[in-house]
Amino acid sequence: MPSTMPMRMDSDAGSAGPAALSRPTGPDRPPGQPRPTSRPRLAPHVRLAFDPARRQYVLLTPETVTLLNDTGVAILELCDGQRTVTEILAELHDRYDRVADDEVRLFLAGLLAKRRMEVSRG
Repeated sequence: MPSTMPMRMDSDAGSAGPAALSRPTGPDRPPGQPRPTSRPRLAPHVRLAFDPARRQYVLLTPETVTLLNDTGVAILELCDGQRTVTEILAELHDRYDRVADDEVRLFLAGLLAKRRMEVSRG
């Protein structure tokens, strides 16, 4: 039976990108951060979609809508479960002049922590 509850926006304010979804937890790799050989993909209940009303990409879960900035979309489009985190970073470096590897890893860690992404270990 479909829910009668209205959609709610994710609790993260603003558009989600690397700095928006994750916060560092210390000088070392935060818990849950994917390893370089991990192969991230969206969780089965999560969908990346373009919302024509908002004119931007969103991350959809059964109960939330997360607005994404261009950086977040670029990262998520590469998270297909086939590429490793290292390969994703290499592709981003090929496309863009400046890529903050740590921010990309933290972005992925934030999605993992919220169960919006899963990884297979490589």
